[in-house]
Amino acid sequence: MSVRFAVVGTPGDRRVTLFRDAVVAHGLAEPLVIPWRDVLTGRELAVPAGSLLRVDSPGEDAETDALLRGPGEPARVGGGEAWYRTFTAGLDRVAAIPGVRLLGDAGEIGVMFDKRRCHAVLERAGVPVPPAFEAVSYADLRAGMAERGWHRVFVKPAHGSSASGVIALQVQPPPGDRLKAVTSAAWIDGGWCNSLRVRAYAAEHDVRRLVDFLAPDGLHVERWFPKASLDEGTFDLRVVTVAGTPTHAVVRTSRVPMTNLHLGGRRGDLGAVRSRPELWARVLEVSARAAACFPGSLSTGVDVMVGSDWRSVVVAEVNAFGDLLPGLGDISGNGRDTYAEQVKAVVEAGFEATGKAGAGQR
Repeated sequence: MSVRFAVVGTPGDRRVTLFRDAVVAHGLAEPLVIPWRDVLTGRELAVPAGSLLRVDSPGEDAETDALLRGPGEPARVGGGEAWYRTFTAGLDRVAAIPGVRLLGDAGEIGVMFDKRRCHAVLERAGVPVPPAFEAVSYADLRAGMAERGWHRVFVKPAHGSSASGVIALQVQPPPGDRLKAVTSAAWIDGGWCNSLRVRAYAAEHDVRRLVDFLAPDGLHVERWFPKASLDEGTFDLRVVTVAGTPTHAVVRTSRVPMTNLHLGGRRGDLGAVRSRPELWARVLEVSARAAACFPGSLSTGVDVMVGSDWRSVVVAEVNAFGDLLPGLGDISGNGRDTYAEQVKAVVEAGFEATGKAGAGQR
């Protein structure tokens, strides 16, 4: 039986290109690419019956971004609720294409793009996660922190990605009143925009203004988890799973709270983590348990934090499109990248794709 792939993505996006290369290298026909712009503008989605359909990231295409959250500067912070509403409606359109099977369950993707719901799913499954609460304003945030006796938190937009709008907030315990907020958000030309330079704010009115700007889209507040240090910085890991099994990983180190590589984070020494057998086993076990919460998703990117004691392990997030680790982090020893691993899992290992949207998740 011939296998035919199709991809919903942005033509020219690196993810789409790498998946296409993996499919062709496996001796299969080049995947059909359905642009997100077609999905979001209501155009007919003609996909050959029997196709295995991969849903990929909308990427950084300015036109697609405008369709998702409205016109504006693509680098702007905010608009996550509108983005999410439009995005999940697009997922429903994709899931309704007749005769195709999805390699990523549409409902599960929707859950992974809502940090509050994803955290709840993981917690119910017994996956270790930092304690968290939701906030609707700066005043609500501070009240929630005071009620719990927390002085350090991560404030995350419910539907953000790439650390957009994320704030690492430290508040001095009483009787002090100093605070420090570290974020990549910057006030530029009358609006909040993402910057490649992480900065710190110490004036409460600045922090209040940013939090209250983000709050209408929903805020997920996590207790600060003290992370282990490596290479002169704290670190976390992105662990990619394929068909529920951890296959690739990368260590991300940074001297600031955010370890994202585009914000100055660096790839760290994975061997230093793997050299601790008990710790490494916990990392893999926790990653697999997180992936098991999303059984209809061929691949997940699990963000794992190792505690400063080098023993405790928690999951920060699970990413639906977290497999972009080209040429790095193969932990299975087979020499395949994340995309080749996914193609093999489908073609040779028989990963069961779904034809339904939201099986058990929405």
